[in-house]
Amino acid sequence: MVSTNKTGKLGFPFPDAPAEGEAIEVAKGALWARLPLPMALDHVNVFAFEDPEGWTIVDTGFDTGKTRRIWEKLLAGPMGGKPVVRVIVTHHHPDHVGLAGWFQREHGAELVTTRTAWLFARMLLLDEQMEPVDETLAYWRAAGMDREVYEKRLTERPFNYADIVADMPLGFKRIKEGSRIHFGGRDWDVRIGNGHAPEHATLWSTDGELVIGGDQLLATISPNLGVYATEPDADPVGDWLEANERLKQYATPDQLVLPGHKLPFTGLPTRMRQLIDNHHGALRRLEEFLSEPHTAGECFPPLFKREIKGGEYGLALVEAVGHLNHLLHEGRATRTKREDGAWVWQAI
Repeated sequence: MVSTNKTGKLGFPFPDAPAEGEAIEVAKGALWARLPLPMALDHVNVFAFEDPEGWTIVDTGFDTGKTRRIWEKLLAGPMGGKPVVRVIVTHHHPDHVGLAGWFQREHGAELVTTRTAWLFARMLLLDEQMEPVDETLAYWRAAGMDREVYEKRLTERPFNYADIVADMPLGFKRIKEGSRIHFGGRDWDVRIGNGHAPEHATLWSTDGELVIGGDQLLATISPNLGVYATEPDADPVGDWLEANERLKQYATPDQLVLPGHKLPFTGLPTRMRQLIDNHHGALRRLEEFLSEPHTAGECFPPLFKREIKGGEYGLALVEAVGHLNHLLHEGRATRTKREDGAWVWQAI
């Protein structure tokens, strides 16, 4: 049983992450493992739930030789050689869906995810580019990307989804808002988040013990709320705030949240208030900063309050556009296009 959180504050019942190829039992029949990522956020959490017929795993890590070897070690060790019968993918990002197709083809597992996650994954697997396309270049210019970064990216092969996501065979089982699914000896209600990824699945055990949060519900970091060339006028910040306002009614202090990154935690109502308030605070700072006109690429100081450099730049830029788009959608800012193609934003 999950211990009672008497204070309502954030709690971390498992302060040490599992070592590579090992797993920690976080509830009866529920294992937590961690897989490496080659970036600043250097890991993704995955979870495995045991039933008599085999394991249900939630999220998979990138498709790399190293990740496959770690999974093979997990399967033979903590998972006792029992088959993987089901893979649940919370959302379409590569660190969560990367090996879903491998588990389908090599292990005969059923894929369970939202329709939007599956469609995005299938679409992006087919979208292989050797150089940035015109729409992406236009988006970068509109965001006011640093000229040195822009010139460097002109000559680089872009990241391709297929580089780290296994080919996915046809067929999946759809879950949606209000679905109920059984695995790990529990019934789970599906509740849909948005903003970080469209139609992001979160799962809430009906016994009130566990919540699978994916990247919608994180304890010590906030998920990236980025805008991309695929939908340059999107409002992920608005989508994310709406989803969390809706989801917070189901949160209790005692639930153990199993997140996509960092540590499992309790105190979900407190954390959801923090996440919502933090973004409202960032929007207020940004609005004040826009008393003078700025491009998205100039808006890092009020949003992040620290220097952005290296591999963080791209994620910071798309998140800056996300917050600016929200102010635009709310009628709190305007934008005009400069001769060089960059949008210049100003508060109303």
